[in-house]
Amino acid sequence: MLLSLFGAVESGIIYAIMALGVYLTFRVLDFPDLTVDGSFVTGAGVAAISIVNGVSPIVATLLAIVAGFIAGCITGLLHTKGKINALLSGILMMIALYSINLRIMDSPTVSLHSQPTIFSQLRDIWPAGIDSFFNGIFEAVGSRAPATWVIVIFMFVVVLAIKFLTDYFLKTEIGLALRATGDNQRMIRSFSANTDNLIVLGVGISNAMVALSGALIAQIGGFADVSMGIGMIVIGLASVIIGEALFGKKTIAIATIAVIGGAIVYRIVVTLALRVDFLETGDMKMITAFIVIVALVAPKLLQARKEKKRRIQKRQALGQVREGA
Repeated sequence: MLLSLFGAVESGIIYAIMALGVYLTFRVLDFPDLTVDGSFVTGAGVAAISIVNGVSPIVATLLAIVAGFIAGCITGLLHTKGKINALLSGILMMIALYSINLRIMDSPTVSLHSQPTIFSQLRDIWPAGIDSFFNGIFEAVGSRAPATWVIVIFMFVVVLAIKFLTDYFLKTEIGLALRATGDNQRMIRSFSANTDNLIVLGVGISNAMVALSGALIAQIGGFADVSMGIGMIVIGLASVIIGEALFGKKTIAIATIAVIGGAIVYRIVVTLALRVDFLETGDMKMITAFIVIVALVAPKLLQARKEKKRRIQKRQALGQVREGA
């Protein structure tokens, strides 16, 4: 059980990068970007095919980030310069990326088995003492210990670095203009800000994060598949919604840490759900949809219940005042 939860946390941290990208478009820019399903595969495909052709895993991952950024910028240009609806722009780019990804990968699947990856290189230099220390905790409670802790610890550092960079960026002059564009484009234009460039930049950065997540998922899984991005936008939204419901969103710093927490919680919930006897791996998309529905409906029901309770208390207080008079 503990080993399954460990695996959920491990994958949840990587998907958190993708969730941060989704947060940037959906919450900050108020841009419904469906490019995510395609750019996730673009990142995985570019990284995988680069590694297979002898490129360093670090350079391959950087190339994946650039490819995702370009894909996002094209979506932004379709919307701003092509005057295409934001939702339709993302759909068109997502469809186009399916063919582009097939061209990049040259086959539906690219295997990375026996190929060097960022994680295999980290394992070679990872101190065995760290694994022994943490595995002792698992063995103390009678659970099978994971093979290594290098991925989860390394990804925690990477995700926190991206989180703090995102927080810093959104507090800069450009970041504040980006946030203002999402809140009220007409207002920010009155200050002579170029909202078209801001939207293109924001969508580009978002998809760069998504592509980075895809590149890392391909390297940890040992393959890149042209269909691995299906439903990524729903997973990203689920992470954002769950995180905001559990941890809040009062400030940018809280919101970004909530998104990371939401991605991890989402993977844990899916892992626990798949342990139920009548559910299978093929039911994962249905489970995801159910989680999103619950995350959307539950806060509203709780809010309505609190409002009803408040009205009852107010009515009772007024009744007591009238009786006293």
